[in-house]
Amino acid sequence: MKIDWAALGSVFGVSLVVTVALVGLFTLGIVGLSRRERASTRGGSAALSTTGAYVCFALCAAAVAYGIFLIMA
Repeated sequence: MKIDWAALGSVFGVSLVVTVALVGLFTLGIVGLSRRERASTRGGSAALSTTGAYVCFALCAAAVAYGIFLIMA
């Protein structure tokens, strides 16, 4: 049995980058929702932060769905 270390390293690198990106997107979504809560208590409008948060969550869901698609294919 021979292990292709270059391919293993490539998969590890891509997995690490995608994981960090997904966690970052989800964090931005949480921050956007918390800004919405803060703006509503102050009486301001928070449409932009809410929209941004939902876009971040949608991108996370799309990335997860694409990953499931790749596993199934």
